[in-house]
Amino acid sequence: MGRHDEAIAALEKTVALNKAFPFALSKLVAARRKRGDWRSFEREQAALDEAVESGVAVDPFTFFHTSSSPAHQLTCAKTYVAEVAPDRGAARPGTPSPVSRLRVAYMSADFCNHAVAHLAAGLFEAHDRERFDVSAISYGPDDRGKMRDRLKAAFERFDDVSHVPDEDVVKLIRQLDIEVLVDLGGFTAGARPKILARRAAPIQVNYLGFPGTMGASYMDYIMADPIVIPEAEQKYYAEKVIYLPHSYQATDAKRPILPKLPARSEVGLADDAFVYCAFNRTSKITPVLFDVWMRLLGKTAGSVLWLLDADPIARENLRREAVARGIAAERIVFAPFAAADEHLARHQLADLYLDTLPYNAHTAASDALWAGLPVLTCLGTAFAGRVAASLLNAVGLPELVTRSLDEYETLALRIAHDSELRTALKSKLAAHRSTWPLFDTVGMTRHIENAFNEIWRRHRAGEAPASFAV
Repeated sequence: MGRHDEAIAALEKTVALNKAFPFALSKLVAARRKRGDWRSFEREQAALDEAVESGVAVDPFTFFHTSSSPAHQLTCAKTYVAEVAPDRGAARPGTPSPVSRLRVAYMSADFCNHAVAHLAAGLFEAHDRERFDVSAISYGPDDRGKMRDRLKAAFERFDDVSHVPDEDVVKLIRQLDIEVLVDLGGFTAGARPKILARRAAPIQVNYLGFPGTMGASYMDYIMADPIVIPEAEQKYYAEKVIYLPHSYQATDAKRPILPKLPARSEVGLADDAFVYCAFNRTSKITPVLFDVWMRLLGKTAGSVLWLLDADPIARENLRREAVARGIAAERIVFAPFAAADEHLARHQLADLYLDTLPYNAHTAASDALWAGLPVLTCLGTAFAGRVAASLLNAVGLPELVTRSLDEYETLALRIAHDSELRTALKSKLAAHRSTWPLFDTVGMTRHIENAFNEIWRRHRAGEAPASFAV
């Protein structure tokens, strides 16, 4: 309802009365971080970790934003599943007789103007229709936008089940004889894991929208790559891991970038400024990371930090935090909401994209790279903190992946102070954008199709799900 102040007050009172009340603490932390309110940051972080370790139900999407531990993330997801969408013990639907095309359905709340759709639209369109029958199960809003129309055209069948009860959605999926059901939502906003808990399809796959394990026995596979899930960390995933080559993240090479750029002055940037850009949700910014960013501003004359303008209170809080670190408030510049093509275009006005940790830029990093803006990241210790490294390796820029925040800060300064290095990085990215795998939408689709064929072969042969590389 947008009544954030009342929500925060109610959540504070709830946590004070009962700190183990399901989801209250994680909802409170999410609300505060969305606003850049860090007054209780360390205390809330410790309370979240303690809650997960003691079996209190915590919202996984919030926790994955705050946690660097894949082991704790698995614990969090398992507790959440037991509370919200426990395994219903349903048998796998019977194996249909062989048909000429494998029936695949993608299920999501985000078939609209949403980051997941912007990444995956090209994937849906590129599927080989002679070998795959591809459907959409949409339980999110119809925003009647261009992306919604594009997605409807991309699938052979598009079912809007936003007002259909879970058990009837399960019946629909079974009536369609869906063999591979790909869930694009996990535990993100609007997701409906109870459909999966009823074992709607013989094979159920966790992919793209939720960067980590769902902790559920009814999810057979997660699609990943060797960077986001190192082989030694498979034990922290309830799913078996499908290792896609290069990067796990689908990208859409059809996304248009407006040919005409706005002038810097039109978006509040000085022509001679060095622009550090971090177009990420405020909830991904931490005080430790902000310390680094403010030191970069302090050591780079005439520089500014360009952030997304998501909330007026967040804007005030971040500027206040900058001043507390000795940086003038006006050196934090906010970019208002813009249409997707305009947003992509304005990346070209920046000089360097600064990634976040422990939860990286995901679609946002892909956007920056597609627009030609180099992304500097620090390799995290869980899936969500390793995505930008995956993307950079798949576009031939592994030199922009650092291993510590000290190294990240040092390299950012070096890039800021070395115009020849900046030019070389942008030129390399421009050359690689069309030749390296990251933006090869058709190639990515073929890899995913190979994965579908293998998991279906295993299922038909009576073999249990197992991790494998495509």
